[in-house]
Amino acid sequence: MIAINWSKILPVVVSIFIIIAIAILRNYSKTLSAIVAVMPMNIPLGMWIIYAGAEDKQKELVEFNQALFINIIPTLIFMLVVWQLSKAGYSLIQTIVGGYIVWGIAMGVVLLVKHFL
Repeated sequence: MIAINWSKILPVVVSIFIIIAIAILRNYSKTLSAIVAVMPMNIPLGMWIIYAGAEDKQKELVEFNQALFINIIPTLIFMLVVWQLSKAGYSLIQTIVGGYIVWGIAMGVVLLVKHFL
């Protein structure tokens, strides 16, 4: 019998359900579809994977959650940039590309700061 590796399959299944939920909800409420879009779905999955594979579960979970907290900063900056670019009238592609460029720079800064501290 083939063993199913749920740690690899579950994130894909959850992502598909999120995309479907956003597509349905956008017809009813922009706010609700935005809430679903930013729900912390991958964070609990990541925590579960780290926890399941760790010897010192509490220590690994604390370190992982600390890294999550620090690494969310570039994502918040991404959201701010795409909001401002869309308000300025840029196209979807320009907005996404611009957001990812700024996200990459912000992530680089976070990594440099972590390296030197």
